[in-house]
Amino acid sequence: MGEPRWLNFKTVTDGRGNLTVIESGLPFSIQRVYYLHEVPSGQQRGVHAHKELEQIVIPLHGSLEMILDNGTSSEKFVLDDPTKGVYVPKLVWRTLQNFSKDAVLLILASLKYSDEDYLRNYDEFLEFLNV
Repeated sequence: MGEPRWLNFKTVTDGRGNLTVIESGLPFSIQRVYYLHEVPSGQQRGVHAHKELEQIVIPLHGSLEMILDNGTSSEKFVLDDPTKGVYVPKLVWRTLQNFSKDAVLLILASLKYSDEDYLRNYDEFLEFLNV
């Protein structure tokens, strides 16, 4: 299993603004793209793990916190820079919280949606990991 890590994306800046590029060198081929926006104050998203799916999570606008838990330790990532994303490997519990009102979060996924890939109960997640 891989470890969560920051990914830095190439950004070209000039008088017209910034252009950030996501291309080669990703840890997987992208099969699905989706985004979260207008998350009400106090709400959490995620709160699950995936058996096989990997993701790259990129804050396009605003900010939020992402807590990643591998069953033995957890780490908090503050996402507030659209030139950086976080690689989230399979079998990592993720909780997204403290969304700013203007937060827009882009997710690049390694697989198409499959309900069977989700672990939605934390105790079942730990059991699946044999922790």
